[in-house]
Amino acid sequence: MKNLRKVVGKLNKARVLVVGDLILDQYIWGNVERISPEAPVPVVYANRRNYVPGGAANVANNISALGARVSLCGILGDSKDPATEMFQSEAKKLGIDTKGVFFEKGRKTTLKTRIIAGHQQVVRVDWEDVHDISKSIKDKLTIFLDTNIKNFDAIVIEDYGKGLLDRELTRNIIKTAKDFKKIVTVDPKENNFDCYKHATCITPNRKEAQNAIRYLKMNDRGNLFKIYKETLFTDNDIKNAGEKILEYLQLESLLITLGEGGMWLFEKGKNKRIPTVAQEVFDVSGAGDTVISSFTLALCAGASKLEAAYIANFAAGIVVGKLGTAVTNSRELLGRIK
Repeated sequence: MKNLRKVVGKLNKARVLVVGDLILDQYIWGNVERISPEAPVPVVYANRRNYVPGGAANVANNISALGARVSLCGILGDSKDPATEMFQSEAKKLGIDTKGVFFEKGRKTTLKTRIIAGHQQVVRVDWEDVHDISKSIKDKLTIFLDTNIKNFDAIVIEDYGKGLLDRELTRNIIKTAKDFKKIVTVDPKENNFDCYKHATCITPNRKEAQNAIRYLKMNDRGNLFKIYKETLFTDNDIKNAGEKILEYLQLESLLITLGEGGMWLFEKGKNKRIPTVAQEVFDVSGAGDTVISSFTLALCAGASKLEAAYIANFAAGIVVGKLGTAVTNSRELLGRIK
């Protein structure tokens, strides 16, 4: 454990680029005192609202909160879209560099509105465009990545399926990162799993890993992905699937998150089940973002993948004890490890 504390002390020295889909999260808070006479739904008396950069920006927020330098690369909607302006304003407050963020005319910035009564989310309303990005925007992103990748220690790919990370761009980012000997970690989308070959690590949850098995089997034209059970109910199911996915995608490591079951790290020839350290759970939203953020930063600080997984497990254990999409910092992390 002494080495874990030493690693945490070095997290602020990392420089990380987060590439992915950008979302603005709006929270409307209030209380319920009656049911609407118009329909069997609660009437929420709103008393405050706040905005938080979400999606890939939540990963950047996690990284920034841990003291490291972080930049975003992605797209927002039209520059005059109020959600676009709010996203930029809130990202600046969080110390997130947005020089790699581009604007696409005619596109909506993804806005997710959550209405919360007391401690209970009542409903979520999404405004978004999920069509693929234009060639001109894709070219700008590629030029930015090729020009700036040398300035970062690691690249985090955050795929929410909103149209940014098509198969070609995803493969090119990983190839470029590996060519420059950079750490590249991926929070995956199931229908792009075969694009993540050779990544330093991918971090699916149990459901994403199950869906990935189905997808990889369906698209395995060479019949090389030999796995017969798609559901991950038992430890043996998870162990077998993790080893097969790691081998098939030629990954350095695979970290499957299991909620209250902790997480399971796979590396070539070895694996380790890590039990959860969460003391109480209020909200699991955003915990996956905390995992990939802290895991990546720990690798940048010289940790082994197993040490990085333990640090990520501690960090996730902290944020699930907070209401809403939350972050942690080095002080809290050191306290929990101690």
